[in-house]
Amino acid sequence: MHSKVARWEHRTRGLTRLFGGPYVACYFLGFLILLLNVYRSHSITMAMKAGPRCEVLDCPQVFCVGAVLMAFGSVFVLSSFFALGFTGTFLGDYFGILMEQKVTGFPFNVMENPMYWGSTANYLGLALMNASVVGVILTAVVAVSYWVAIMFEGPFTEEIYRQKIRCSKQQ
Repeated sequence: MHSKVARWEHRTRGLTRLFGGPYVACYFLGFLILLLNVYRSHSITMAMKAGPRCEVLDCPQVFCVGAVLMAFGSVFVLSSFFALGFTGTFLGDYFGILMEQKVTGFPFNVMENPMYWGSTANYLGLALMNASVVGVILTAVVAVSYWVAIMFEGPFTEEIYRQKIRCSKQQ
């Protein structure tokens, strides 16, 4: 959903006009995305708590695997945010707020899309720590959603930066 809004913004600059500039518009969309993420996380947590605990997952070893996944996931999410900044994290390129160059340091030198996959690791870790089959299933739904978003966002973002390079060569 946020990808559709961002693409619409890139085509029309509707949010930029509405909010009087790209930074305010990007911060608004980023804040909205954060609120929706908090709501999603709360909903997943409530669904896990409402469901039964799975005996197979309810052991110290699985709990520890979950804790490790949450630790690694948090490192990837937080380091991605620090590397990209707020506007880099929340689709600033769709608002015309472009980074000088592609971020290639940690965690991007370890994996593509570390924020999405780190977030997925957090959800899976939480599900395992709660011995929740419902949580594992919802994590799979989140992972598929992220994968779909990556399929659309990646090529579109690359095209935005190709256009930037073309424009700078023409000047």
